[in-house]
Amino acid sequence: MVIVWINGAFGAGKTTTARELIELIPNSTLFDPEVVGAALTQLLPAKHLAEVGDFQDLPIWRRLVVDTAAALLAELGGVLVVPMTLLRQEYRDEIFGGLAARRIPVRHVLLAPAETILRERIAGREVPPDLPDGEMRVRQWSYDHIEPYRAALSWLAADAHPVDTSALTPYETAVRVAEAVRTGDAPVCDIVQTPEPTAETVAAGVLLFDDDDRVLLVDPTYKAGWEFPGGVVEAGEAPARAGMREVTEETGITLDEVPTLLVVDWESPAARAYGGLRLLFDGGRLDEQAVRGLLLPGPELRGWRFVTEQEAADLLPPVRFERLRWALRARERGAALYLEAGVPLG
Repeated sequence: MVIVWINGAFGAGKTTTARELIELIPNSTLFDPEVVGAALTQLLPAKHLAEVGDFQDLPIWRRLVVDTAAALLAELGGVLVVPMTLLRQEYRDEIFGGLAARRIPVRHVLLAPAETILRERIAGREVPPDLPDGEMRVRQWSYDHIEPYRAALSWLAADAHPVDTSALTPYETAVRVAEAVRTGDAPVCDIVQTPEPTAETVAAGVLLFDDDDRVLLVDPTYKAGWEFPGGVVEAGEAPARAGMREVTEETGITLDEVPTLLVVDWESPAARAYGGLRLLFDGGRLDEQAVRGLLLPGPELRGWRFVTEQEAADLLPPVRFERLRWALRARERGAALYLEAGVPLG
């Protein structure tokens, strides 16, 4: 089972290429996530829909795309061809990470015609006759997203296999894509596989500081929001050792000493989340040489930075920031704290 995700600017010819592609790849099925967006317009209250400019901004859309793709592959097997523009890297990470968590590999292809050709295709794009003001709305939408597409090329070019479609018909483009998939020129997307939990978990994070006492945060590819280096404790693994292992895997830094416990935080179960214990340890201060040795972001990380407590408040989700805030107080006092949902008790 595999997904061929066809990305590109609005108007690049993704859907027409996808229709040709399923005729070329045996046992393949077309799945257009636009269908999920259309369904949500019927299911969600109009007031809720009005709060977003694009259904991709709805977390439920991103989750349903993953769930629907996984369900289709479980039902049909084979190859799922998905024509969908993804210009926000965090949305790509969330969707591809969700698929990777289900052990579904994704081959990411980018249709990249020259901009002049793209504009010509948008001008000649067919518009549904029953759509009010369709010609103006559909074409203007495509024109408006050319600039975001340009901006996204900085990461798309490194992430997806490009196919220049400037002089190609949809069929010729599909032939190129099918060949790239067959030969492996369009490789499986390199993203961490993190299975969703099926019960409460224990997770260990490690706080690392620079000479200015700023704390290291990382931006993982497999979930939204900034985080501390760390991860889920594996069966039979000591939490502090798990934190040390995760630090090495994510940043390349090897801690010589077992870190000191700062907080134990109980995260309550919530909808589609099991919660569990979250531990934060003090990994100490990194010297300049260690900081220079930090790995560039790889499959698990989009980026990293050292931040002050105030800067962390703007990057971390509220509960995670409260965990950090109390960990810093525990570090100052030299005594560990017990929290429940980020609130100290006792």
